Amino acid sequence: MKFCVLGSGSKGNATYLESGETSILIDAGMSGVELEKRLSAIGVELSAIDAILVTHEHNDHVQGVGVLSRRAKIPVYANPATFSAASKTVNKLFSYNEFETGTPFYCRDLEIHPFSISHDTEDPVGYRISDGSVSLGYCTDTGKVSKLMLHRLASCQALVLESNHDIEMLLNGAYPPYLKQRIRSSQGHLDNVEAATFLQDLAHEKLQHVVLAHLSEENNHPEIALHGAVEALHNNPHCKDTTVRVSVASQVCVGELVSLSRR
Repeated sequence: MKFCVLGSGSKGNATYLESGETSILIDAGMSGVELEKRLSAIGVELSAIDAILVTHEHNDHVQGVGVLSRRAKIPVYANPATFSAASKTVNKLFSYNEFETGTPFYCRDLEIHPFSISHDTEDPVGYRISDGSVSLGYCTDTGKVSKLMLHRLASCQALVLESNHDIEMLLNGAYPPYLKQRIRSSQGHLDNVEAATFLQDLAHEKLQHVVLAHLSEENNHPEIALHGAVEALHNNPHCKDTTVRVSVASQVCVGELVSLSRR
């Protein structure tokens, strides 16, 4: 399995994943032109994409879904509430495939398990994606951590987790009070400390790579988020003698194409 965060943040989110003969996108929250450019940067043609999985209907996750689906005849997968809420943005699709949150389904070589998260949208989800040997856990845009999220993401070899803001930077920053409250709420976004605690609870001896995602450009610094995550892994007894790589996703440039071993 290989994956790459093509971009992550309030201006657009998309992650590429491939295993065997299957290649997918998780969200497509940038323009079609920009997404094709970013895929090309890792040597992937748009025509190779077999499906787009949607987490929720916010524009920074669905902006390019419709145009990519129509242009390259790509099936789109989401739950009914998300399809309904995103309908005006995505417009017509090549193929419309509903799933039920909480119920696993297959997309070619991949088993995909969507699970509920907490965000101010109709029915937001995270994903656990497995090829039968290794699994990737994907969970951004959530205001709190639940037992369900911990259960679904346990034992994944790779994780893409939100680490949105530094709480002091947010509180002392220029955002209006209503926006600060929305971000801090249980349906908003995780701060660095919450994200690090989440990671510490999830870490295990077979974890290989963690990508910190959806960092705020105004209320966070990559160095702060990275330090918290690395310290959290150090404090997990299962990871003291293992090498877990941690990287930070960028809004403006394509991340590393990460290969997961089947150890």
